[in-house]
Amino acid sequence: MKKLTHIACCGVLLLLGHFGHAQQSQLDINRIYSGEFQQESMSAYQWIANGDAYAVVEYTAEGMPQIIQYQTATGEKNLLVSGSQLVPSGATASIGVENFSFSPDRTKVLIFTNSSRVWRANTKGDYWVLDLETEKLRQLGSAFPSSSLMFAKFSADQSQVAYVQDFNLYVEDIATGGVTQLTDRQNESIINGTFDWAYEEEFGARDGFRWSPSSQHLAFWNFDISGVGTFYMIDNIDSIYSKPIPLQYPKVGQDPSIVKVGVVDLKGEEVHWVPVPGVANQNYLPGMQWVDDQTLLIQQLNRLQNKLTVWKYNLSTAELQELYVETEETWVDIYYPDVSAGGWEENDLKLVDDNTAFLRLTENDGWRHAYKIDIATGEKTLLTPTEFDVASLAGVTDKTIYFHASPANTAQRYLYQANMKGKVRQVTPQMETGINIYNCAPNGKFAIQQHDEALAPTTYTLVSLPDHKVIRSMVDNKTYKQQLNALALPEVEFFQVTTEEGVTIDGRMIKPVDFDTQKQYPVLFHVYGEPWGAVATDNFIGLWNIMLAQKGYVIIDMDNRGTPCLKGSEWRKSIYRQIGRINAQDQAMAAKEVFRKFSFVDPDRVAVWGWSGGGSMTQNLLFRYPDIYHTGMAVAGVSLQLIYDNIYQERYMGLPQENVEDFIQGSPISHAGGLEGNLLLVHGTNDDNVHYQSQELLVNELIRQNKQFDMMAYPNRSHGIYEGMNTRRHLYTLLTNYLMENVPVNK
Repeated sequence: MKKLTHIACCGVLLLLGHFGHAQQSQLDINRIYSGEFQQESMSAYQWIANGDAYAVVEYTAEGMPQIIQYQTATGEKNLLVSGSQLVPSGATASIGVENFSFSPDRTKVLIFTNSSRVWRANTKGDYWVLDLETEKLRQLGSAFPSSSLMFAKFSADQSQVAYVQDFNLYVEDIATGGVTQLTDRQNESIINGTFDWAYEEEFGARDGFRWSPSSQHLAFWNFDISGVGTFYMIDNIDSIYSKPIPLQYPKVGQDPSIVKVGVVDLKGEEVHWVPVPGVANQNYLPGMQWVDDQTLLIQQLNRLQNKLTVWKYNLSTAELQELYVETEETWVDIYYPDVSAGGWEENDLKLVDDNTAFLRLTENDGWRHAYKIDIATGEKTLLTPTEFDVASLAGVTDKTIYFHASPANTAQRYLYQANMKGKVRQVTPQMETGINIYNCAPNGKFAIQQHDEALAPTTYTLVSLPDHKVIRSMVDNKTYKQQLNALALPEVEFFQVTTEEGVTIDGRMIKPVDFDTQKQYPVLFHVYGEPWGAVATDNFIGLWNIMLAQKGYVIIDMDNRGTPCLKGSEWRKSIYRQIGRINAQDQAMAAKEVFRKFSFVDPDRVAVWGWSGGGSMTQNLLFRYPDIYHTGMAVAGVSLQLIYDNIYQERYMGLPQENVEDFIQGSPISHAGGLEGNLLLVHGTNDDNVHYQSQELLVNELIRQNKQFDMMAYPNRSHGIYEGMNTRRHLYTLLTNYLMENVPVNK
């Protein structure tokens, strides 16, 4: 009897074991947001010794940050900054390290910590200087409020540090601690040393001052935002009375900020204003940098952003010379949105040939190519004579440039090399796939390769150049990879369809787990579709998509004309003045081809969703093509193009004073009467980017049209809708439930 019981119990335990394993292979929302899955990323690091070494933040077993130096080739390791050196006198805890930089002679290190957010990024914080010889640690700007300094930088002679505090420029003497204020904003409409909201969002401009090589001057941006309209967001939850949150935000068609470049002499503390021609609030100045002690390069865009002028300014003679002019019938790109571009960056031109020339990526010949521009003469030299696009630059030496490209498959990115005579070769081995992004050492001998692919976490590897031999793994995410491999994973397929108009569209398809070609599955199209991003790329698909594939959904991403695919300038620029029309049309026509090509996709169970520009696209598709799309989930979308910011919308659409009908016809709100299916609108009420106004205008129009819909407002959340406990879990629970209720897995 006992023996039989034992056998029965073993059987139950065996079954429970299989059940537990099955449970572990499946995802749900709570598990996704439980903290179980954590990808590791690279800590802050710096190339030093021209790339023969690098310094990186690492942590002791007790969690104390320290800075370690590695010899790049050998891996020889030595401690640069110990954890105890980052504990101030009289304190018991480390100041922490979010980022760091060395003085030119590497005798001092500047530590950035205790940061706070300014719009998208944490650019305010505390700065400390550690003298590596004396081991003295001292806080900069200690008389100012905590976490209020921005963009601190050593002077070239490492005797001073300059920074921004409360929109004024200051210089602090490292030896004495003496602080000198260089600018004096007369009112709250003046900004010195950093940028207004629109420049930060649309030009990636944040750090707004530059030391001269002589350490005697600071060049900086000055903004007067008094002529920019104020948009008020409302805080309804932090008090019994609502609180308006003002934001100077230039809407499309409205004038930008007045901007100018000043140069302050540290000896006399006088500001000299560079006489850049043109009306100050009808031009943009997205880039400025020193070439030598007396020469500044200043980039200027006209209001339509179809003409770039690079000015050369001589400080001693006050002479301003037009050095380089680039024009387009559509728009000129300053920042190139691409998966390889590394996010928001400064717009400095890359100086080469001992600062006698700079590099510029242009599209005037049909492809995005790298050119070298001689600073003395303005002469252009083509460095990449290829029949394919340069995606972004990865590194430059005196003899070669490294750049990202993918000639045959726009879903991938690889490293290429070009010498200064135009000979081009691929560096990334042919057998590698995925998105490969490189940070090349200044000497061009090494690079840190970031690798992404659809069903694997990000890895970082140190490689030698140009032979691309692996030196060592930096971050392998082995644990995360094991966690992924324990899940029931879908198959990911990259495909192309050609629409009835002859447009070939690239796509990425995530197939349901346990896929059966004889079945029909519901499909969720994920869209973006504007010039700021591509979605059908070979990077990690994310846990939410894996969960949906486990539930039985096909998930498809496709990139229409106008997205920043590496398919030539005509592809990218064809969307000019047609946002909301040509991109929506391409998506709808491509969806029809998907139904024809893949019989397992059920055309009667179709959903679409997207965020930001993808939210706008979702609205347009649901309103204009109700025969194709039956359910839509639009997050933070622009419903009316006339209320978005001027830099972005005018760049791609022109001025509404000249072609307002294009703005109206491309806006989802103009087609709201076409809604027939299920629509969920989601928005954060304190979205500084796409204002909550956008949702309310559309809601009002849907009511006027007597259209039923669903909506969710997230109080005090920004464009990313992530602030506050459980916000992302709540949002993705909402999206999942809405999808499953309206587009069921089982018919």
